[in-house]
Amino acid sequence: MENIFAEYVFLIMIILLLVMLAGKMKIAYPIVLVLGGLALSFTSWFSGISINPASVFFIFLPPLLYEAAWQTSWKDLWKWRRVITSFAFPIVIITSTVIAFISAWLIPGFTLALGFLLGGIISPPDAVSATTIMRQVKVPRSLQSIIEGESLLNDASSLIVFRFALITVVTGQFHMGEAAVNFVLVITMGILIGLAVGFLFYCIHRWLPTTSSIEIVLTLVTPYCMYYVAEYFHFSGVLAVVSGGLLLSGKRRIMLSYRSRIEGVNVWTNLVFVLNGLVFFLIGLELPTITRQLEDGGLVTAIGYGLAISVIIILTRFACTFGAAGFTMLASRFITVADARPGWKGPVIIGWAGMRGVVSLAAALSIPIYLTGSEAFPFRNLILFITFVVILFTLVVQGLTLPWLIRKLNPEDRYRKITAEEQDLLIQKKMSWAALQLLETDHGEKAAQNHYLRNLTDRLKLDLRFFRSEEENVMEERTAVVNDFRHTYLLLLEAQRQLLYKMNHKDEFDEELIRKYLLLVDIEELKVREKLHEQ
Repeated sequence: MENIFAEYVFLIMIILLLVMLAGKMKIAYPIVLVLGGLALSFTSWFSGISINPASVFFIFLPPLLYEAAWQTSWKDLWKWRRVITSFAFPIVIITSTVIAFISAWLIPGFTLALGFLLGGIISPPDAVSATTIMRQVKVPRSLQSIIEGESLLNDASSLIVFRFALITVVTGQFHMGEAAVNFVLVITMGILIGLAVGFLFYCIHRWLPTTSSIEIVLTLVTPYCMYYVAEYFHFSGVLAVVSGGLLLSGKRRIMLSYRSRIEGVNVWTNLVFVLNGLVFFLIGLELPTITRQLEDGGLVTAIGYGLAISVIIILTRFACTFGAAGFTMLASRFITVADARPGWKGPVIIGWAGMRGVVSLAAALSIPIYLTGSEAFPFRNLILFITFVVILFTLVVQGLTLPWLIRKLNPEDRYRKITAEEQDLLIQKKMSWAALQLLETDHGEKAAQNHYLRNLTDRLKLDLRFFRSEEENVMEERTAVVNDFRHTYLLLLEAQRQLLYKMNHKDEFDEELIRKYLLLVDIEELKVREKLHEQ
């Protein structure tokens, strides 16, 4: 037990080093982690560590899905609902069907049911890889919203296909009518259970005497409860977490205190970072185990199958993305759509951003070893190996070339009416104006007698004059001036921080108060650096 724990400690340290290396090389860290795990898989250092599919589904998947739902914009999700829905359900089913028929034709003895099983496993793209890569280059917000929204739902639809295909392989029977009814039931009940559990936790947050620590722990427990309840009744745990997460995401302002919102972001950011790092690294470590399970002489043939299916799955996604764009143009003649002329650059980028990841490998690993009794599950080892090849091929080939493709195409954000800089300036101006109006209208008498309020009023008026003058400046000139201000402001914050450190050495100042002001300086620096990062 101690040895296993030590291995995981060293594992996390290696993951951190690889992530730093990825940042230095300006490569998305999931790619480096998979390749790093693959390299270490040929050593005996981490031979005691392997992926348990039950652990991936229950330990890793709920918090990753919940955090993704929590960060998703309801406004963007609704705006692009038709495109996202088409990617999440019809395209997953089309991809599964294509893979089913191609694999049954390509692999001797491979049945159509096994083909649908493989299709359900490798049809959902991994959003973590795509979004991590897209943060390195400027991508229109619309494309990010579509890919993030797709990732929330395609896992559920692919796992449902996988579930029905697995039942068909085990029982040898498939009834289309019954499967269609069960498909709808699994989706509907999964969503309803997620909403019900989410509402229960909303009531706990809203009306019980919680603290910020309790609230943060409750957010950590919530996705597991949603997932477990839905899976216990054999419905979609993935959709339960997604629907419940979206519900609570829209209620965060009401149910969480300001302290919980600030501290919760830090907790969840670090938790998701560690979980993603572990999963992608473990994917690479699984190669020797999967390879050893192949029959003698079948490695080269299995690699050929994996590469062929990888190419097919990429081409199928391209066909589906352009098909969805064409259907949108056709539908715009009869109904109102978000974009009547999607063009070709968006579909190309979305089509190439179809890297596979953790859900695919976890589904493959969850295939039972035996059908009934001692009868081995047919082609289980080959399905596992093909899944690994698809993950590795799409992550490395598509992942490494996606930034280049985005820079080459340089897609315009045709849906943003004003630039991010203009939005930033307008928001600050309106916030200052609202605060000044409240002070002058409702607290004018207090401001006349309270010099703190007078200073605040004068500062708000000064800010408004600054914002008005900024609107008249040329954007290039404004950017240079503002960046110079921000760099200087960072130096001032560092001087304040050093002063607080010196004051902390004196007995007359409590360290708790010093830490409070250090935190305020850190928050201020975070805001400034976020603005610089957006440039």
